[in-house]
Amino acid sequence: MPNGGAVANITLATSESWRDKQTGEQKEKTEWHRVVLFGKLAEVAGEYLRKGSQVYIEGKLTTRKWTDQAGVEKYTTEIHVNVGGTMQMLGGKQDPSSKPAQNRAPQQSGQQAPQRNDEPPMDFDDDIPFAPIGLMHPTHAIFSI
Repeated sequence: MPNGGAVANITLATSESWRDKQTGEQKEKTEWHRVVLFGKLAEVAGEYLRKGSQVYIEGKLTTRKWTDQAGVEKYTTEIHVNVGGTMQMLGGKQDPSSKPAQNRAPQQSGQQAPQRNDEPPMDFDDDIPFAPIGLMHPTHAIFSI
């Protein structure tokens, strides 16, 4: 951060599951998201979040561009969480012997996030269009890491 404030980069996984209407087979899709937290939220994340922690995130979607060493332009989309954003830790107490999340490096894992079983089955007609209404600016909510 230009003013020297704290910055934390984390990677979050979101998973959704559904039953395929044609085959009856249970399906699951996991997406990975880059999140950049600033200021006090970054300090809290660095101190308390652990790999596998459940967290609710709301922030601004930001796409940035850079040029790699080979001269190729690359793009990445991140969720920036600062003063106007939200980070809420979910779930129970974590094991105190767990190592804290790294404050300046993204968490990487080849494993999928644990599947939540406390949600009702999603057996609605998924052909219905959906559009969010009333949002002042684009936000993205993420529920688990």
